Amino acid sequence: MTSSANNAPRRYFVDALGRRVLIGLTLEETFEFERLDSEQASAQEGRQATRSAHGFWPATGEQRLLELYEKHDGAWKAWMARSRAEIRT
Repeated sequence: MTSSANNAPRRYFVDALGRRVLIGLTLEETFEFERLDSEQASAQEGRQATRSAHGFWPATGEQRLLELYEKHDGAWKAWMARSRAEIRT
């Protein structure tokens, strides 16, 4: 039996050279996203947040990671919607 995670749609495509590229991102942005994500995962819990007058704001790397994720996630959701529409027709 497979888990539901194995049945989840892929969030990337494989380019002509066999490299995984996140949907909605370029190859370079995918590389940057994966690098930043890896750095975030290995950072300690009290990491790199800076204090503002209104609370804590993410550090530059974390902010960029969020920007890339939002770009990817929006494109992936649009791709999923198109895929569902194609299945229904």
